[in-house]
Amino acid sequence: MILDNGVVRTMDPSLPTAGALAIAGDRIAGAVGTHEHALPTPERVDLRGRCVIPGLADAHVHFPTWSLARRDVRLEGAASRAEALERVRLHPRRGSWVRGTGWRDAGWEAPPTREALDAVTGETPAALWAKDYHSLWLNTAALALAGDDLEVPAGVVERDGAGRPTGVLREEAAWRFRERFVTVAEEEWVEATRAGIRVANARGVAAVHDKDGWLGAASIFGRIHEREGLTLRVWQSLPADRVEALAELQVRSRIGDDFLRLGYLKAFMDGTLGSGTAWLLDGSGVRITSAEELAELVRAGARAGWPVAVHAIGDAANRAALDAFAATRAEWQPLGLRQRVEHAQCLDPADLPRFAELGVACSVQFSHAPSDRDLADRLWAGRTDGAYAFRSLLDSGAVVANGSDAPVEELDPLAGIRAGVLRTVDDRPAWHPEQALTVEQALVASTVTPAWLAGDERRRGKLLPGFLADLVVLSRDPVACPPDELESVDVVATMVGGRWVHNPPPWD
Repeated sequence: MILDNGVVRTMDPSLPTAGALAIAGDRIAGAVGTHEHALPTPERVDLRGRCVIPGLADAHVHFPTWSLARRDVRLEGAASRAEALERVRLHPRRGSWVRGTGWRDAGWEAPPTREALDAVTGETPAALWAKDYHSLWLNTAALALAGDDLEVPAGVVERDGAGRPTGVLREEAAWRFRERFVTVAEEEWVEATRAGIRVANARGVAAVHDKDGWLGAASIFGRIHEREGLTLRVWQSLPADRVEALAELQVRSRIGDDFLRLGYLKAFMDGTLGSGTAWLLDGSGVRITSAEELAELVRAGARAGWPVAVHAIGDAANRAALDAFAATRAEWQPLGLRQRVEHAQCLDPADLPRFAELGVACSVQFSHAPSDRDLADRLWAGRTDGAYAFRSLLDSGAVVANGSDAPVEELDPLAGIRAGVLRTVDDRPAWHPEQALTVEQALVASTVTPAWLAGDERRRGKLLPGFLADLVVLSRDPVACPPDELESVDVVATMVGGRWVHNPPPWD
């Protein structure tokens, strides 16, 4: 097959663009010149000036959770508690739980409480996740399932003046409740994830780094892979606290095939900005893991052949994570393990150059910057010069990969690229415009770098001979497009492994 008469962005500096792309089987055969005079045939696709880029990758997504959330009550953008409750009231009921996601109570006229939720859910248990998935809003029927067994280390149970739970659980308390009580049948997970893959392919996504290892995402993806084959390449996480069991079973990173591989261990240093639980240098927030504890996890991971991805939001959490990687560097660096910090949202300026110095990658989310700007300005006043500092990290030499953190933000890589370039998603001026990226930088972080983090840089992330034929056809060339017109760049079609998985040609 020849994709001809367009602009091919190879993402390789030695041949940045070509006019056509040759594909043989599931591989790129070559980037070649254009042949406008040739007639369209089943073997030749006329791009008509469209742009081709490598398949997009999301380096941080909770894919099954995002897929399931698409079926639940969506509370994003609810400007008040009353609006959120009205959405819950109107949502069709499915199963024995009312599930929802996306609320953020900053600016609400009243806080989330179990009594308020009772008024629209009655005796049906209800569990509503906050936008950051670190806080859970429950009604009385749901709380009754746990009785008095709500407290857990590194967890927060909000209580009223009389000591009764208000209905909001944070961090470990929220996650423990979910795992014990908010059960979802595996077939529902599979059905939702299958539908989510179709949506992701339609948005140009060919690969993901999944964070849902805690719920058995590998099994969910595996079921789909066995039944009809995946059209998405999955680099799967597993919980870091299972490292000893994995070592005992001799299960190592990179087990799997071209579409589903076990990849890395996931750990947490702290909470989040939205829940007010980010661990900051002023002592506030929730510390989930200390530097010493993370160092032991990293050492255990190195012994078993696993890289570690660690969630760190606050400046204290990021410093502790970097300290742990520094203390263990001699044990993991010779093994070529590609360690990473997830989010790296708030950094003390003294810590910013340490990522490049240590060889620790930053797995960030460009869309978080404009989405979080108001909350960051309020809760991190005086710290935002080191927050969402994507350009400074790249300028320091750090490896930066981009993801969505869906369902926290929507899984939409083109929207994420726009956020990284424009630093705004509305009509307001750019937030900290000094941290804005070029389109090329944002594209590299969404194609080349995720492939490198997965150890696949010689087969994916670029359109070069011998690489897997994962690509996206775009309506316009985003690099040549004026930044204020990036929203007009649409996904026309997506190919994974030489097979069209979204909107095969011919196109109008």
